[in-house]
Amino acid sequence: MSERGQPVVNASASASASASAAEIALAIEVLAQQGLVAFPTETVYGLGADAESALAVERIYQAKGRPSNHPVIVHVTPEADLLYWAASVPPEAQLLIDTFWPGPLTLILKRASRISSVVSGGQDSIGLRCPSHPVAQALLRGFAATRASGQGGVAAPSANKFGQVSPTTAAHVRHEFPELVAQGMPVLEGGASDVGIESTIVDLSRLEQGVGPVLLRPGHITAAQLAQVLNQEVAAPDAQAPRVSGALKSHYAPQTPLRLLSLAELQSAVAAAQATKLASSQRMAVVTHTPEGIPADLGEQLERISLPSDPAVYSRVLYATLRALDQQGYSQLLWQRPPTGLEWAGAQDRLGRAAAGFG
Repeated sequence: MSERGQPVVNASASASASASAAEIALAIEVLAQQGLVAFPTETVYGLGADAESALAVERIYQAKGRPSNHPVIVHVTPEADLLYWAASVPPEAQLLIDTFWPGPLTLILKRASRISSVVSGGQDSIGLRCPSHPVAQALLRGFAATRASGQGGVAAPSANKFGQVSPTTAAHVRHEFPELVAQGMPVLEGGASDVGIESTIVDLSRLEQGVGPVLLRPGHITAAQLAQVLNQEVAAPDAQAPRVSGALKSHYAPQTPLRLLSLAELQSAVAAAQATKLASSQRMAVVTHTPEGIPADLGEQLERISLPSDPAVYSRVLYATLRALDQQGYSQLLWQRPPTGLEWAGAQDRLGRAAAGFG
């Protein structure tokens, strides 16, 4: 555990290890045999399988304990022919691709009939993303090269049990799936994920119905950035929007109960906890992003954890911090609500869903 008042994880720390060519080649072979692999992306680590094999994709659902109607995202190379995967690529999609790919943006398009609906939870849409991480790109390019079509895609949600905290290091994946690792599942090293939260998701599958771009999941790429490129506002999700990854009310949740509080509420909760003289089994973590308002030393049973005040760095360390605190034996996590604003929308979304299951 870190010193009092210091971050649980180092915002600048990133493992230098990266998967070797031989390790990537093995992972490609496993994909070709309809097996599972874990690999790094700039957002989080993914649990991947051949996107064109219904059996392989079903193995993802089984390993995660994920409902079969909850779609997965298909990862493709920068050179991919998107018309292999999607029925059409509208001009709006091409604008976003030209600006943000490779990168942390997923586009929801109409699915090509040749692609199984298992990747989209039975829907007629498909989520496509081109990751920027060099290990992910090497894996995707190598896998595509093995296919007669030259169009290999890897379906990959985050490499964690369904509804729990996403992994941002290879060590997180090994901790999450020891049984799969013991059975020989490759886990490709790629250092700590630079973005740290899942991709922004934009729905463009209903343009022909007169429904404009819809932001289905906030992320590193903001609504303002999308609107600037598209020259139109991006709408909020509606009742007819496609189902997408990470959109359930309760998601990204630690095992330790988490309360999301304003600074004033946090100060009151700390004062109440100090007044009750907590038992040794009732240790709490107090997580803040502001230097003022909460003393660094809160006594024996309360420990303050400081997170960065920069939204990008905050998001980068968010999941690693949640995972680290989850292993420290706290009875509760008292977490200062992130600031408002578009740059904080991704962190707000993830923490709101993480806390939702605890009332």
